[in-house]
Formats: sequence, structure tokens, C-alpha cells
Amino acid sequence: MIEEQTIITVMPETLVAETRKMKEQGYRLVQICVTRLGEELQLDYSFDLNRKFVNFRFLQPKIGARVPSVSGIYWCAFTYENEISDLFGVQVDGNALDFKGNFYKTAMKHPFIQDAASASVPAAAKPEVK
Repeated sequence: MIEEQTIITVMPETLVAETRKMKEQGYRLVQICVTRLGEELQLDYSFDLNRKFVNFRFLQPKIGARVPSVSGIYWCAFTYENEISDLFGVQVDGNALDFKGNFYKTAMKHPFIQDAASASVPAAAKPEVK
């Protein structure tokens, strides 16, 4: 059996209010996921209640993405929010436990938005040109 999945387009400005409605209805937060789509990032906030899967989806620019935190509604969101901040450079406003870019230690800052050419060799490992 494949469970039902619904994708709802939301705006970052309404994300907190819509997320609060999900919490009030008894949904659990399953994940916050980011996918790079060219020069944009697709953000998915996934919820589940009784095997009914609902996704909030919206796009943000690859550079300068900014979203409000939902960690005040779902405490566990702070981990996802630190992750998308460190790996994709998404600015999360109001994260209840913000690691300020130190949740993950990576060879380069925001590695998942780097282009392949710049991501292949970390800046610190590039040979010095004389």
C-alpha cells in the first residue's frame, strides 16, 4: 500500500502559521528537506498523521535564501534548520537552538550550493600559484 501524499505550495511568509495548524491537527514533523534546482532551492517541510503525508513546498533563490524558523512549534526542527543553514546557506530566522554555522564541520562553507568546479577542491587545499 502506498500512502497518500499531498504537496501544498506555501509562501515563506505563511510557513509558521501553516505549520502551527499542522501541529494543532496532530501532525508530526517528518523532515525539512532542501533540493538544489539550478539557481533555486526547493524547500519541503513534510508532516505525517495516520499515514497521511503532507508536504509544504516553496522555492527560494540559491543565494540569499531566508526562511522563518518553525522550531518554536516543533522543537526537533532546530536540527533540520541548522543543517540547511550549514549545507545550503539558508538563513533561518529565529531558530530556537542556532549553532551559527557550526552544526557540521565541512571543508567548505555551504557545500551543497557550490558549483562542481569550485566544489571539487576546497579553497584551503588549492595549490598556491606563484
